[in-house]
Amino acid sequence: MTSRPEGTIGALGIAGSLREGSYNRALLRVAAEVAPEDLEIEVFDNEVLKRIPLYNEDVRAEGDPEPVRALKDAIRKADALVIATPEYNHSVAGVLKNALDWASRPPDDSPLAGKPVAIMGASTGRWGTVRAQMHLRQLCVDQNMPAVSEPEVLVADADEKFDDQGRLTHDVTRYFVSELMETLVAWTRKVQADPARLD
Repeated sequence: MTSRPEGTIGALGIAGSLREGSYNRALLRVAAEVAPEDLEIEVFDNEVLKRIPLYNEDVRAEGDPEPVRALKDAIRKADALVIATPEYNHSVAGVLKNALDWASRPPDDSPLAGKPVAIMGASTGRWGTVRAQMHLRQLCVDQNMPAVSEPEVLVADADEKFDDQGRLTHDVTRYFVSELMETLVAWTRKVQADPARLD
């Protein structure tokens, strides 16, 4: 994370899609646009995400690959996470699950532990990633990551809500993303003030 004014919450945005025109990466850009003044969102580099290998404990035992180290460092430096997930086959996309698997190891040194997180997702389907988000929330429970419970941002029919340049044209969605970011700030400050609540 880059340096930021004192009192500002720094969040790392992670999109679970490698597609160039990803609606979920576009959703992270919207989050950065509508974030309150005391929240700065830095989106994790998609090119680095692409280079994270499939999780292999033999590889990890010899030392994290460079892109994994970059991911872990970015998570550690952030006060909170904003994860935008697509939905593949009723679940979280493999690229996101793989990245989080790497970040969670070894368990006694996971940068995910205790990290507040806001979850959202966009899909061209009618369910707006609801099932993927449910699975992601289960992962957050396992990793002791306090997730914002509401508002839920479930962007259905995303191809009708973003234009050809990836700009969000749906005002209701923009409003709910803004509300989610406001809630993330308040939630992060609560967690920072009383980290013992997570024990």
